[in-house]
Amino acid sequence: MASSIEIRGLYKIFGPRGGDFVAAVKGGIGKAELNERSSHVLALKDIDIAMPAGCITVVMGLSGSGKSTLIRHINRLIEPTVGEVLVDGVDVCRMSPTELRAFRRGRTAMVFQKFALLPHRTVLENTVYGLDIQGIDRSDSLTRARRWIERVGLSGFESHYPNQLSGGMQQRVGLARALATDADILLMDEAFSALDPLIRVDMQTMLLDLQRELKKTVVFITHDLDEALRLGDRIAVLRDGEVVQQGSGQQIVLQPADDYISAFVREVNRTRVIQAGAIMTPKPAPHGGPTVPVDAVLEIAARTMLEAGATAAAVIDAAGQVVGSIDMTATMAAMVTPAGHPHRFDAAQ
Repeated sequence: MASSIEIRGLYKIFGPRGGDFVAAVKGGIGKAELNERSSHVLALKDIDIAMPAGCITVVMGLSGSGKSTLIRHINRLIEPTVGEVLVDGVDVCRMSPTELRAFRRGRTAMVFQKFALLPHRTVLENTVYGLDIQGIDRSDSLTRARRWIERVGLSGFESHYPNQLSGGMQQRVGLARALATDADILLMDEAFSALDPLIRVDMQTMLLDLQRELKKTVVFITHDLDEALRLGDRIAVLRDGEVVQQGSGQQIVLQPADDYISAFVREVNRTRVIQAGAIMTPKPAPHGGPTVPVDAVLEIAARTMLEAGATAAAVIDAAGQVVGSIDMTATMAAMVTPAGHPHRFDAAQ
């Protein structure tokens, strides 16, 4: 059964006396000023994020935004300065060493950007590594490892070593190793960022296919908005250690919170991101006209109406029930980025 995660009032200030400066940060001192005055670094500020069980929550932002620091708080690889990390209502930050060890071994698994495979171990031996740590019987662990190697498309490569594999194949091993432990929570830190674009898309597709079946609680870190929109049931955008906006991909694209988010979403291909359900109205469509699924993207919706020679379509849910309608005018309007001139930004901001 998947676990829910809730992060409340989380601050992380790097430095020997981080706790001494929490009040100053709450009082309004900024990252640059704190560093100048105390040589302490404000990495996370007042983070509140709910990560629903069985969903993919994507945390995205530019380099230095705090996203990798945040994910390492979930399994307490980094100790918070102040705040709570609740997993099914239990605060990870208050776990004893024994409880934390059991939590890390049995409840969470992590997939890294740089694969983190053991070079002297074969594919099979790398995949079984987490099960060995759990103390699983060797015959059982080998059976489970082989099953996940097959699931990620690496059958026949069990005896190969990491240096004999491509980058995409190495990341499949990392994913198989994480899944083999049967952990409730899958933490993925820029897991696909080092891969070539086509391989990256293949890995995203595989993750989505597996998630439909497994329904893990996945926390996925990325700096790529297209990846976030494709994978995320929910998305939280960080900037300089603070949450700028969180919500569904549809909300972030259609209702950006400020110019910073507007700049992020400005170049998004809206026809392949925005769904019919996001723009539909209760107004009924003409009887006998075409229908489109509630999760159909605008490109599909527009094509459906054009092919039917219609100016509107009924929107239906997974059960085939009409839940609203869209028309061609609203569809075309939603495809166009709203006028405006959001400020430019770069990784230094």
